[in-house]
Amino acid sequence: MSDRRMVSLEEHHRISQFYYHEARLLDERQFQQWLSLLAEDVAYRIPARHTPFLDPAKRGTEALLELEQEISSGLEPPFRDDNYLTLSIRVMRSFKMNSWTDNPPARTRRFVSNIEATHDGDGIDVYSNLLLYFSRYGQDNHTYTARRHDHLRDTPAGLKIVRREVLLDWSVITGPSVGLFF
Repeated sequence: MSDRRMVSLEEHHRISQFYYHEARLLDERQFQQWLSLLAEDVAYRIPARHTPFLDPAKRGTEALLELEQEISSGLEPPFRDDNYLTLSIRVMRSFKMNSWTDNPPARTRRFVSNIEATHDGDGIDVYSNLLLYFSRYGQDNHTYTARRHDHLRDTPAGLKIVRREVLLDWSVITGPSVGLFF
């Protein structure tokens, strides 16, 4: 951890603008342009989440409440485990008339906040919070909240998302879809 350092104020502004631009592209359904923000070796994951029993051996320490113990570690399949190819297919599918999950298209609004960025040696490690509002058919209104953990790479073409892990705050999905781009 000694090689980690906070990004400068100028870098933080640049990273924040990157996330605001990404949110606008997704909310305006410009999915092909959104793909250009991803590295070709991207790993995009939404792990399953569960509510574990507390371990009495960890009593009195922060490990008792550690968030990582709620993330499925191979016991349950993740909600999403995508790479560039599968994300490209999902984008192409959204333009098909017979894609019932995308026709009519959902109305979304993303709010990205609490952006915390550090250099980690080979890129930028970023934590952010996401509030995603979803509306479809004028009656399905849902709100998704999540923590995102991204790894960004700075390239001549700009910042690229190399890895994204979306940790939804729900352990049971009651919304209509996790097929959204978080």
